[in-house]
Amino acid sequence: MEKWDELIDWKRRYESEGSFFVDQLRERGVKKVLDVATGTGFHSVRLLQEGFETVSADGSPEMLRKAFQNGYTFGGHILRVVCADWRFLNRDVHGEFDAIICLGNSFTHLFSERDRRKALAEFYAMLKHDGVLIIDQRNYDSILDNGFSSKHSYYYCGEEVVAEPEYVDEGLARFRYRFPDNSEYALNMYPLRKNYTRRLMREVGFQRIDTYGDFQDTYNDDDPDFFIHVAEKQYREDDMATGYSTAVNTARDYYNSSDADTFYHSVWGGQHIHVGIYEENDTIDAASARTVQQMASGLNLTPDSQVIDLGAGYGGSARELARTYGCKVTCLNLSEVENDRNRAMNEEQGLAHLIDVVDGSFESLPFNDNTFNVVWSQDALLHGGDRIRALEEIARVLKPGGDFVFTDPMAADGCPRDSLKPILDRLHLETMGSPGFYQREIARLGMRPTFEDLTEHLTTHYGRVLKETEEREADFSGQISADYLEHMKSGLRNWVHGGESGHLKWGIFRCKA
Repeated sequence: MEKWDELIDWKRRYESEGSFFVDQLRERGVKKVLDVATGTGFHSVRLLQEGFETVSADGSPEMLRKAFQNGYTFGGHILRVVCADWRFLNRDVHGEFDAIICLGNSFTHLFSERDRRKALAEFYAMLKHDGVLIIDQRNYDSILDNGFSSKHSYYYCGEEVVAEPEYVDEGLARFRYRFPDNSEYALNMYPLRKNYTRRLMREVGFQRIDTYGDFQDTYNDDDPDFFIHVAEKQYREDDMATGYSTAVNTARDYYNSSDADTFYHSVWGGQHIHVGIYEENDTIDAASARTVQQMASGLNLTPDSQVIDLGAGYGGSARELARTYGCKVTCLNLSEVENDRNRAMNEEQGLAHLIDVVDGSFESLPFNDNTFNVVWSQDALLHGGDRIRALEEIARVLKPGGDFVFTDPMAADGCPRDSLKPILDRLHLETMGSPGFYQREIARLGMRPTFEDLTEHLTTHYGRVLKETEEREADFSGQISADYLEHMKSGLRNWVHGGESGHLKWGIFRCKA
């Protein structure tokens, strides 16, 4: 403990964090804050300086004693300190708060999942109905998957202190700290993965969670030293979009745009927005329909089957399934513009009684467990900000013995991220899934996945869409902006190049629950 202020380096931390946390709190009208990981008081003192009513809690009386001293030293503040156990926070601390902060990589010190869940439940209970919880954590994903490296741009360690992992596996991260006087200390921490932490927060009840990387809202997952989760308690029953992740909102805004709607409705034939399986002289629409037929051929669909199509677009696949097999199909899609077209075409084709169209995101499916015989998705999962969450939701709503069948443009296993940068930047994505990723995560959820590699059709498809766009560009004058078309042609060329270079994969996944 006597080394803690040297470890933290208040001046550097103040400069690197800037006003991030203060801005997050002020944007939400926060007045009363509970700092549950006070340590020696850095954030408590900062919040008091900024005018927030702050209660400072920690499990260590020695830390609180030092924090109290620091509060008086840095500005003459009298800290309201409480020695508290997170698992019994409501017993130890009284009152409700507009915000709770748990910073300094502190949540990582809980090694039991039961304790983590209990602590988060206590945090949730102590927040007002519209309160916010802010938790930070090291980027253990990058450490576990790629080895340790740190830019020390935002990390709170003092310039003269060396901090590096001595041992890391999925259950333990032991960091060793070396100080200028040659003394050494070690800390054991649990290596929280980013999406695991987000999932625990959602399961406790937080509806919207934004995750920042080193205080930035856009980042490549491997780059940040730290993640910061900002979780809102407020329940928004009617406005589903406010609960969408950044990636989902980006996709939603794009597909709702007039340019995108006109382009996809015109080029793909008005029924589909997915990759086709091509035979000689196929139109894009015919090849797209063939993909639906090939995916459905392995399913035992009947009029009693309940199907959900995730990312349904204009609903062409749902209409094909309903018309051919008589099954009931629920279309879940994030674009209200596409959903309106979908509903209109269902009425026109006499299929509205078999097809229900729902606005929503596959990261939070508004359906009960064990609802559907088949979960179906075509080239939509890549747009999610949390693919693991989406797969967990799919497993939840799928009936025992049911089928999950999907396609998705993917990175080839082992593909360097930089080679996909033009595609990722165009889609505003951090990463893409890969066949290995899907096989691993789907098996973890208790399903048996098989993959039919059809990558050559991905290259053919985007080449055909590019050719069609170039040939019909004059027809789009006045309907689609020239800027949109230029960006679209550039993006299509990137897809073709990615397929030809072996950096991309595409095909049909069939998974049995």
